[in-house]
Amino acid sequence: MSDNKIVDLQALLQCLEQDRQQGKKIVFTNGCFDILHRGHATYLRAAKALGDKLIIGLNTDASVKRLKGESRPVNQEDDRAYLLESLACVDYVVKFGEDTPYELLSQIRPDILVKGSDYQVEGVIGREFAGEVVLIDFVNGYSTTQTILKMKDAG
Repeated sequence: MSDNKIVDLQALLQCLEQDRQQGKKIVFTNGCFDILHRGHATYLRAAKALGDKLIIGLNTDASVKRLKGESRPVNQEDDRAYLLESLACVDYVVKFGEDTPYELLSQIRPDILVKGSDYQVEGVIGREFAGEVVLIDFVNGYSTTQTILKMKDAG
């Protein structure tokens, strides 16, 4: 594998095969990660601490638009992927265009699936493909929506 952490699904599956042969624990989380902030960094570091390899499933621009509305994303998917790739705690970034990572999870089958504490374990999509689901608390005062509102107020 190259130093590039942004991979397509086939390349990711090949990397994970090697990681699993080496006994690595695979952690997965997903999201839009539209405007990276302290809350994201804290969440991703906590996710990485649960295992050896952290995979980020990144919503494509089209899926963010469907989920968040026409004004989103603020940052294009390649830019969002690049920023996530630059974080030391992130091992792989794989984009997906569906509204949920269900299909991705059905193939990745992580040891640990991580979501924010605003979810209930029973409501986490793809949980049946993971060995365990872990919910991580958010950092109060940090959200992309709050950041966008602050920018609009300042403008």
